[in-house]
Amino acid sequence: MSKVLKKCVYTQLRDYYQYWNYLTPDQSGFRPNHSTTTALLKVCNDIQAGMEQGNLTGAIFLDFAKAFDTVDHGILLEKLKNSGIGDRTLTWFQSYVSDRSQYVSISGSSSLPLPVTCGVPQGSILGPLLFTIFINDLPNVCKASTVHMYADDTVIYTSKPNLPQLEAVLQEQFTEVEKWIKNNKLFLNTDKTVTMLFGTAPKLHKLQNPHLCVGTKSNGMLTTVTALKYLGMWLDPNLSFGPHIKKLSSKLYPKLGALYRNKSCLSPAVRKQIVQQMLMPAIDYGDVVYAAAPQTHLHKLTTLYNSFCRFALQCNYMTHHCDMLKELNWPSLESRRTLHLSSLVFKSISGKLPPYLNRLLPPAAPSSYNLRSRTSTLLAIPQYKKTVARSSFSYRAPQLWNNLPDTIKSS
Repeated sequence: MSKVLKKCVYTQLRDYYQYWNYLTPDQSGFRPNHSTTTALLKVCNDIQAGMEQGNLTGAIFLDFAKAFDTVDHGILLEKLKNSGIGDRTLTWFQSYVSDRSQYVSISGSSSLPLPVTCGVPQGSILGPLLFTIFINDLPNVCKASTVHMYADDTVIYTSKPNLPQLEAVLQEQFTEVEKWIKNNKLFLNTDKTVTMLFGTAPKLHKLQNPHLCVGTKSNGMLTTVTALKYLGMWLDPNLSFGPHIKKLSSKLYPKLGALYRNKSCLSPAVRKQIVQQMLMPAIDYGDVVYAAAPQTHLHKLTTLYNSFCRFALQCNYMTHHCDMLKELNWPSLESRRTLHLSSLVFKSISGKLPPYLNRLLPPAAPSSYNLRSRTSTLLAIPQYKKTVARSSFSYRAPQLWNNLPDTIKSS
C-alpha cells in the first residue's frame, strides 16, 4: 500500500510542477525526456559556441557532500509551501519525512535505532523529486553564468574573452553559491569541487598560466584540473574527447581479454549476445557527444569494435571488417552514431527532447527551402567557421537531418 500511495503522490506532485512550469529548465535529473546525454550535449554545445566566438570558458564543478542525506526538512517544507502546496498536503509531507529511524543489521545482529533528522528517503520514488524541488532555486543566484544540474551533479560555467574577466565573474558567482549552500544547510566538499578551463588549443597556448584562480571563503583555492569525468564522460580543455576514448579503450580491452580466456565455454550465440549487451553499451554511451572527435581518436574505437566482431565470430586477424559486419548483420560504428544523432533530432521535432536542446534546432527560414524539400522539415544550420564549433550538436544535428532523404524524414 505504501508504494502505491507514494506513486500516486509522486504523479500528482510531478504533474503539478510540470503544469505550472515550476522546475528550472537547468535540471536534467529524474525528469521525463531528460538524460545524462542531453545534459552533456547542452554543456558541451555551450562551451563549443564560446570557442567559436574566440572566448575562454571557465567551469566550476560542484561536489556536494552527501547531498540527499543532508536535506533540511524545515527548509524543504518551506520550499513546498512557497511553490503553492496547500497546508493539508504540507502536513502529509511533514509526516512523510518525520519520525524515521535507521539501524545497521549484520549477520542477524542489529544496532540500536537512531533518529533520522534530515535527508530525503532514498530508494523511494518520492526522494529524488523532493531533492529536485529542494535544489531547484540554485540557478537563481547565478545571474551572470549558466548552471546545469543532473540531480546534485552541478556545473557553473561562463565564457569571456580573457582570463581576468573570466576569473572575476566565476569568483563572484561562486561566492553567491557558497551563501546559498550555507543558507540551505548543505555542505560543499571543497577538496572535490574543481575548476576547469576550456578553449581552442591556440587560445590556451597563448596563456602563460592556463589555470583558474577561484577561492573559497576559507581562503583556500579550488583545484584546477585538465581532465574531468562529468556524468560518465571525460572532458578535456579542447573537447577533443581523446582522454574519454583512451579511458574507454583501457576499460574494455581487459574485459575482452577475460572473455577470450573463457571462449571455450561460450556458444556463438552467447558470444554475440555478450558483445551486444555488455560491451557495446559502453561505446554507445554519449556517442552523439564525442561523434565529431578527430579521426585519430575515433579510429581507436573502430579497432576495438573490430576486436569485438572477431571475438563474436572467432575468426582470424586477416578477416576483413566488412565481411565480419556483414556476417553479424551489424552496422559500422559511424552508422550507429549517425542513427543515434538522427533519432535525437526526430525526438526534438516530436517534442520529446528537453527545451534546452529544442532551442538549438530551430526550423530553417522559408526562403532557404528548395523545391525538392518543400514537403519536409528543414532545420537552420548556424554559420560556424571554426572546426571545434562545427563539431557541436547545434551544427551537426541539423546538417545531418537536412541531408536525409525526404522519405525518411517524413515517415
